[in-house]
Amino acid sequence: MSDADQTPAYEDARDELIEVVRRLEAGGIPLEESLALWERGEALAKVCQTWLDGARKRLDAAGAAGD
Repeated sequence: MSDADQTPAYEDARDELIEVVRRLEAGGIPLEESLALWERGEALAKVCQTWLDGARKRLDAAGAAGD
């Protein structure tokens, strides 16, 4: 399976990131689990940013093509 096959859709990554943040903000979880959640959140944030950067490039290219 390639990396592209493993990359979640933007909406899936965003929804999981929201859940990670909710759990971290709620507290009451062991330190080791908190660290794992934090790391997962960082990875999900990067996935979301990659999707947003790609969307921006597509919009910029579409705008340039229309000029």
